[in-house]
Amino acid sequence: MKTWLAAVATALTVSLASPVLAQDGGGWSLAIHGGAGVIERGSLTPEQDAAYRAALDSALQVGAEVLDNGGSALDAVEAVIQVLEDDPLFNAGRGAVFTADGRIEHDAAIMDGTTLDAGAVAGLTRTRHPISAARAVMEDSPHVFLIGQGAETFARSQGLEEVEPAYFFTERRWRGLVRQLERDGLPVPARPEGAPPEGAMAAVAPPLDERKFGTVGVVALDREGRLAAGTSTGGMSGKRWGRVGDVPVIGAGTYASNADGCAVSATGSGEYFIRATVARDICHRTASGADVQTAGEAEIADVGAIGGDGGVIVMGIDGSVGFAMNTSGMYRGRVGEGEDRRVAIYADEED
Repeated sequence: MKTWLAAVATALTVSLASPVLAQDGGGWSLAIHGGAGVIERGSLTPEQDAAYRAALDSALQVGAEVLDNGGSALDAVEAVIQVLEDDPLFNAGRGAVFTADGRIEHDAAIMDGTTLDAGAVAGLTRTRHPISAARAVMEDSPHVFLIGQGAETFARSQGLEEVEPAYFFTERRWRGLVRQLERDGLPVPARPEGAPPEGAMAAVAPPLDERKFGTVGVVALDREGRLAAGTSTGGMSGKRWGRVGDVPVIGAGTYASNADGCAVSATGSGEYFIRATVARDICHRTASGADVQTAGEAEIADVGAIGGDGGVIVMGIDGSVGFAMNTSGMYRGRVGEGEDRRVAIYADEED
């Protein structure tokens, strides 16, 4: 597996008009998300807004380069998610949230739409790029889903990069956990071993009371017409008892099928997305004739009806892109062959 480096990008002021992007036949297409939730205008400072837009644009640029150079949809998905996993702004990889006992546990999944091959991991604590571990499970094991120490051992056997758990530490996530546990009357664990001294980390970041689902995800179509989807997350802040959400559950948070004509990556309240089998249901809708936007919106409405919040990105077999959410914002972006990159944050953004 390769580690792809993000190019330096300046903040964009562009916005997302119609959430559906139609592609001419034969071109590649890419869409990403960095989490959905209560992300309202005014909740981010101009500097924070710019930082997120720059991060999304930088990730899109990496994926565009992979696809423009003839890379596969799977390659693009992995490359972009690696970039987002390395960015502490997002709840995946280096920016992941903490469990109630002060650990960081990563989940990820990837799926090939042409073969329906899939790989997923949960509870990783040392693998730098969980998305690469998921791809290794798909390509180099007879299994689909590995968890915990076994998943970590497998990732190590594949030569994937390992880091100390403190590599994933960010001060804002730690302080967010402490506030949450104190509010809930739960014990606060000791500061993680190897973490920098309190106050030593400085970064552009949202307020600590930010409420969002910070999963990252990518859907892609390459020039050969192959669809792929991938998702990576640190899960729910303060989670207990080995909780695992929808991200690594194939058909819930991640799914791709050329036969159904869609690829999906979800972000939201995982328990509801699992119950609704969100990603697979969206592909069932497109297989039945719905366009990607209609399919995504209908499924998110169903999730909302049972109490869930979040959003999805959907890629069609024609390269069309749908963004659907029932939250006030979702970090997101898209780019198609020969087109400019576009990013957005708030639900009401228009061109």
